[in-house]
Order: sequence, then C-alpha cells, then structure tokens
Amino acid sequence: MFVGVARLILQIPGARSLKDRRQVVKSFKERARARLPVSISEVGDVERHQVATLGAVTVARDAAYCTSVISQLTELASTLPDGVLADVRTEVISFGDGGEGLSSGIEARASGSRSAPPGDFTDLAEKWGRG
Repeated sequence: MFVGVARLILQIPGARSLKDRRQVVKSFKERARARLPVSISEVGDVERHQVATLGAVTVARDAAYCTSVISQLTELASTLPDGVLADVRTEVISFGDGGEGLSSGIEARASGSRSAPPGDFTDLAEKWGRG
C-alpha cells in the first residue's frame, strides 16, 4: 500500500477578501476531486487573503500510480485561472504489501501485542451485546 502526499501553496493575487480566496480554493478542490482520486484539505493559515496552503492525499497499491495522481494534481493546480502554484512538496510513502507495514491494526490485535486501534468497532459491538 502506498500513500501519495502533496502540499500545494497557491498564491491568489486577485483576492481582495477571504470570500474571493475561498471561491478560488473551493473551485480547485471540486475540480480536483471530480477528476482525480484525491482528498484535499486546507492545512495552512486560512486568514491570509492571497495565499492558500492545501494538503492532498491519494492511496494506491503501487507507487507509480500515486506519483501519477499527484503529478496530475500538480498540473491541474498550475493551470488555475485565478491562482498561481507557488510551491509543491510531494512524497510517496510505502506501508508494504496490502498495508502490512502499518504499526497497529488488526494484525497487532490478533497477536495480542497491542491494544485496539481507534475506530475498531469490536469493543462497541460487545458493549452493545452484538458481539
């Protein structure tokens, strides 16, 4: 399992207000999500009118696919009509075959070496009498 991560810094020179800035960011996020298998969120200072820092992530079974998606996202950002892609940082992280390199999860729970990870619903099912 591979996770592709990107940090995009957009300059929005025409933004005179936060509303102008939000419109550009929202439009980019919607276009990216419609065309690419990515999740995007603002991760930087949201009070600056003319700068937006976005974090994006994609997950795939091979690194080349992650790299391709992040590259397409970067290309999409570089064609913004109302913004300029000022900086990009990317990384593809490997978690091993099928995500077996994760430090906690169902494998760790089965071996009894770790406590249940957040989001493990087994305990809730037992608590509600459905386990």
